[in-house]
Amino acid sequence: MNTRILCFVLLLSSCIAVSQEFNAMDADGKRHGQWKKTYENSTQVRYEGTFDHGKEVGVFKFYKPTSGKQPTAIKRFSKTSNTVQVQYFTARGAVISEGTMIGKERVGVWKYYHNGSKKVMMTEMYTAGKLDGEQLTYFKNGQLTEKTTYIAGKREGKRILYSDKGTIIKEYSYVNDQLHGPTKFFDTQGVLKIEGNYKKNRKDGVWNYYEAGKLKEQKLFPLQKKR
Repeated sequence: MNTRILCFVLLLSSCIAVSQEFNAMDADGKRHGQWKKTYENSTQVRYEGTFDHGKEVGVFKFYKPTSGKQPTAIKRFSKTSNTVQVQYFTARGAVISEGTMIGKERVGVWKYYHNGSKKVMMTEMYTAGKLDGEQLTYFKNGQLTEKTTYIAGKREGKRILYSDKGTIIKEYSYVNDQLHGPTKFFDTQGVLKIEGNYKKNRKDGVWNYYEAGKLKEQKLFPLQKKR
């Protein structure tokens, strides 16, 4: 056989063997082994990972159409449960957020990071895909900037905002995701400036306005229209 033809045949056989390592099916027609899919009419990889008779196992990497070799998400699948450890990344490979999912629903603690930093910007608690528990937000210096409580995806109870020195500057009350109950505003030194009540997202009753710690003005809500 001509040497060039022989080389071509060997190269073709090698390419076929490599291609057969990916995107295989088992006897039941389920994805099995290593899989790699590209975007339509593109060489850009869409995702790559391993299936075990139709079930994702181990590490899967996901890419955007223009992300090149840098994955925008990595999911780590368990062989023994439906939980998935998830991380999302910037175009430069820095972690944006990370947490656990079951199916398409977030569960447990999720962390979010300040842009270009490993410092935590926010933590959230999820149950069955809904916010459930404390949502805590932080300044870059690590000081708490906001604390909100959720129950089954709705704000409930106190929502407190802090200055970068740790002083409370705003305090709201929520019932069933609506402003409802006492509300207070403070200056950066912690001195009370305004206080009043909300009722179903509307100011209600007497609101007090202070200056230098002393009562300056009172307003009754809802405001009465002038005749």
